[in-house]
Amino acid sequence: MMNSPICEMLDIEFPLLAFSHCRDVVAAVSKAGGMGVFGAVNLSPDRLREELDWIDKNCGGKPYGIDLIVPNKFEGKGEKRTASDIAAALPEQHKAFAAHILEDHDVDASGLDESRGISSNFANNMQAEGAASSLEAAFEYPIKLVANALGVPPPIMLELGKKHGVPVAALVGAKEHAIAQVHAGVDILVVAGGEAGGHCGEVSTMVLVPEIARGLEAIGANTPILAAGGITTGEQMAAAMAMGAAGAWCGSVWLTTAEAETNPVVKEKMLAATSRDTVRSRSRTGKPSRQLRSPWTDAWEAEDAPKPLPMPLQSLISEPALRQIDKLSQGGHEGAKSLATYWVGQGVGLMNQSMSAGDVVQQFKEEFAAAYERLAGAIGG
Repeated sequence: MMNSPICEMLDIEFPLLAFSHCRDVVAAVSKAGGMGVFGAVNLSPDRLREELDWIDKNCGGKPYGIDLIVPNKFEGKGEKRTASDIAAALPEQHKAFAAHILEDHDVDASGLDESRGISSNFANNMQAEGAASSLEAAFEYPIKLVANALGVPPPIMLELGKKHGVPVAALVGAKEHAIAQVHAGVDILVVAGGEAGGHCGEVSTMVLVPEIARGLEAIGANTPILAAGGITTGEQMAAAMAMGAAGAWCGSVWLTTAEAETNPVVKEKMLAATSRDTVRSRSRTGKPSRQLRSPWTDAWEAEDAPKPLPMPLQSLISEPALRQIDKLSQGGHEGAKSLATYWVGQGVGLMNQSMSAGDVVQQFKEEFAAAYERLAGAIGG
């Protein structure tokens, strides 16, 4: 076990955490000595149980966790609204714009309205009540971490974490948010720089990690930091730990692994992409998130594009269209292949070959050790 408060807290060998929506990746990383964290925001409690059943049977008895998104602010928070109520609030302008992008690339847009209800789990799980149902399901299993994105975790998450002796982590993108999380009782801070895939702030990881580490030191807090954002190699992990992190939290690097369920068309795009081939945009969820650039993302960034709706409404515009794109692209449809995209960070430029998730963990360990030796040699010289 490496000498890190993260390893001690989570009972893992190497302080590398893997966020993934793919259960195979979660189990593989945990078995390799890191920790897989399963992204559960889109799942009903019953579906979550199915996935955790599988992970529990296939992780070799190693620790694993779950991740939810329960933002502090979003459209309709606290209101009791059905999926049809939410769909009815979508402006025709936005629905027509999404359909127009598809039609411009010869993709059938006729069934988008009918499929909007499929995204309702996402909206429901962001409410405290929906998150509570997911948490109750999750705590039926021996999870060793629960993480929340987009704000201070809801009280039920902190209460259940304390009750079950499970650390609660929260993603932050600014020093003031980190300090608020510490005061709220969060156990681990995932400090995510603007290079990150998915939801992220504007400040780079290189600046944000030491800024928050110093901010915590100033208030006498010893809450451990996991660095996130653009980290796809062991050298980067070592650099982050040199700046005050206790480990790394990675998401993008697992998207091109053999186990990942990423659309094969998107996988190939990622393997060929440079670090400049991503865009940070509100167009997918309503909050800024980094994704692979494509004609779909370009269209939403154009001057004549409608302003993205607040979360979670924008997801009900984008996700049905992107599901259609994914499905057709895998069947060889050229227009859909061009449009295909997914969340990924700027570290995509370093993701040049596909390998197993376990091999990625091993490569991280070897690169980390080599970087540590270089630094030790520089001091010794």
